[in-house]
Amino acid sequence: MNARQNQIVQLVNERKRIQVTELVELIGVSGVTIRQDLNLLEQEGYLKRVHGAATTLQSDDIDNRLEVHFNIKQSLANKAADLVARNETVLIEGGSANALLARTLAERGDVTIVTPSAYIAHLIRNTSANIILLGGVYQHQGESLVGPLTKLCIENIHFSTAFLGVDGFHQDTGFTSRDMMRADIASTILAKQRRNIILTDSSKFGQIYPSTIGRFDQISILLTDDNASQSDLSFLKQQGIEVILG
Repeated sequence: MNARQNQIVQLVNERKRIQVTELVELIGVSGVTIRQDLNLLEQEGYLKRVHGAATTLQSDDIDNRLEVHFNIKQSLANKAADLVARNETVLIEGGSANALLARTLAERGDVTIVTPSAYIAHLIRNTSANIILLGGVYQHQGESLVGPLTKLCIENIHFSTAFLGVDGFHQDTGFTSRDMMRADIASTILAKQRRNIILTDSSKFGQIYPSTIGRFDQISILLTDDNASQSDLSFLKQQGIEVILG
């Protein structure tokens, strides 16, 4: 990302939505250049292009996030579903790739899905899957349930595999989340010491967010795409984490 593109990302994140014409005026380059930059930044997962403008992805709006790298995320979801046996009970924490995994498993109809995500429960409501929606404090934007009641539910329910989403990964910080309360829920899941699988596309690598999620020794598998940094993948393997590329 060059300096101009970095400035565009900062402006989009500050304003949440900004017109192409405003970016032309503020940055001082042509509309063609701005549109080329926006297309590239969307492909790399930094923002969302809409007609005549750009909007931020720095939120928990899953509908928006699903559209970014959709084909990669669906491929990862299909690969993740292959790791789940018939009649298994799995916990799916949240995030866009995990939402696609939940839909893929629900269409199979041979698993029980436990989730603190109201979005996921709603997405698969018309399938034959057994769905257990955990209780807690409802976060409107991300449609997730968090807080002490959610943690209590996790501590008292049984599952054999957990799939978790992340917002960032860096070798210095580990896996991180934008949301402190969701990170707390993820850490509670990891503490159960089941088969814990991080499911994320490679755009999260190199990103750092405030809240660390668990420890490396609590994570069994990382499932990501082959655009992830080889240095990061090697580092994670050295921590004892199995790496699977979807």
